[in-house]
Amino acid sequence: MTLLIVIVILALIFDYINGFHDAANSIATIVSTKVLTPFQAVVWAAFFNFVAYFIFKDHAVANTIGKSVHQEFITLPVILAGLIAAIMWNLLTWWYGIPSSSSHTLIGGFAGAAISHAFLTKGFTSIANIVEIKYIIEIILFIFLAPLIGMVISIYITVITIMRNTWAKVGLIILSGIGTWFLFAHFEQNKLEENLAKYYKVDKLKKEASIEPSKAPAYTSAVAHIKAAKPLLGDYKSIGADKLALEVKTQVDSNVDAAALSKALAKADNSIIIYGILILLVIFICAYIYSEKVKSPNAYRTANMFKKLQLFSSGAFSIGHGGNDAQKVMGIIAAAFVAYNSTKYPDITTALKELSWVPLACYTAIGLGTMSGGWKIVKTMGTKITKVTPLEGVAAETSGALTLFMTEQMGIPVSTTHTIAGAIMGVGATKRLSAVRWGITVSLMWAWVLTIPVSALLAGIIYLIISIFI
Repeated sequence: MTLLIVIVILALIFDYINGFHDAANSIATIVSTKVLTPFQAVVWAAFFNFVAYFIFKDHAVANTIGKSVHQEFITLPVILAGLIAAIMWNLLTWWYGIPSSSSHTLIGGFAGAAISHAFLTKGFTSIANIVEIKYIIEIILFIFLAPLIGMVISIYITVITIMRNTWAKVGLIILSGIGTWFLFAHFEQNKLEENLAKYYKVDKLKKEASIEPSKAPAYTSAVAHIKAAKPLLGDYKSIGADKLALEVKTQVDSNVDAAALSKALAKADNSIIIYGILILLVIFICAYIYSEKVKSPNAYRTANMFKKLQLFSSGAFSIGHGGNDAQKVMGIIAAAFVAYNSTKYPDITTALKELSWVPLACYTAIGLGTMSGGWKIVKTMGTKITKVTPLEGVAAETSGALTLFMTEQMGIPVSTTHTIAGAIMGVGATKRLSAVRWGITVSLMWAWVLTIPVSALLAGIIYLIISIFI
C-alpha cells in the first residue's frame, strides 16, 4: 500500500511538472503577441486546463496509456521506475529550455521499465509480447503527424483569414463548420461502438477464449450482440443514451443492464466539443463582419480584433492541452491500482470508473502546474521558431486546439508541444518559408524523436536499480 501511495503522489507531481513544462504550449503565442502579461496568461491557461475536466468524460487517452503495456508486465515497481525517469527527463529538458514532449516521456518511461522487468523475469522475449504494438505505433506515428496536422490546419486558417473578400471568407468558415460537425459525428459513432464493446468486455472474453476454449461461446455471443446492436447506434443523437440502451435491451439482448449500458454509451457524447467549436467559428464570423463590413477596416482595428480573438483561441487550446495531458497521468494511476489489486480493478476502464477522484486530482495538478509557468520554453516556442503576430497566434492556437480535440476523440495520446510547434511553423510558412527558423525546428525534431528511447533507456536502468531494493 505504501508503494501505491508513493506512486500516486509521484504521478501527481509529474502532472504538476507537465503543467509548468507545457505551460509554454498554451501561452507562448499569447505572451509573445503581448495580448496578456505572463501572469495573466498562466492564470487564463490554468483555468481552461481545469475546465477540460467537465468536457472529456470518455478518458480514451487514459485507456490507451494504461493499455500500452501488457497487463502481466505492469507492476508497481515498473510504474515507479517509469515515473521517476519521466520526471527526471522533464526537469532536464525544462532546465535547458527544450520543448520536449511530456506525453512521450511518460510513455517511453512506462514501456522501458516494463521491458526491463520482462528481461529480469522472463529473459529475452519479443517486444510485441511486452508492449501493445498497435498503440506504440500510433503514438510514434503521431510524433510526426500531430505537428503536420497542426501545420496544415494553421495554414488553412491563415489563408482564409487574410482573404480580402469577407463573404467568401465567411462562406469557407461555414463550410469548415459543417465539415467539422460530420467529422466529430464520425468520431462519436466510433466511440459508441468502442464503448459497446467495453460494456460486453469483448477484449477480456477474447483473451479468455484463447486460453480456455470452453469460454469461446461467451466471446462469440458477445460479438454477435455487438454486431446486432451496431445499426441501432445511429439513433443516438435523436433518442439519447437511455432510450438507445433500452432499444438494445429489447431488440438485441434482454440480459443487458440498461442503466449500465446507458452510462457507457453516454461517455461517447462529444456534443459539448462540437458546439464549442461551432460557437468559436460563429465568434470569428461576427468579428470579421463587424471589423470589415460594419466598421471601416484599418490596421489598428484589425490588430485589436485578433488580440481579442486570441483570448478565445488560447482558451480552446488550453482545454485541449488539459484534456489530452491530464488523461495520460490518469492512465498511469489507474494502471497502478490494477497492478495493486487486479481482483477489485480488473482493467483500466474499471479502475477509472471506480476511482472518481483520479480525474479531479489530475486536472487540478496540471492546472496548478500551468500556473507555475515555464518561461524558458515560452521563449523558444514564442519567438525562436518564428515571430508571431496576433493574427498568426489565433491561427496557431485554433489549429492546435482542433488537432488536440481530434486526437483525443481518436484516443491517441499526442504531444501538445509537437502540435503547437507544427501550428506555429504553419503560420510562419504562409508568409514565406524563410520566415521559419528551420535550424531551430530541426533541433526540436531531434528532441522529439529521442524522447521516447532516452526515457525508455533511463527507466530501464532505474528499474534495475529499484529491483535490487524492492
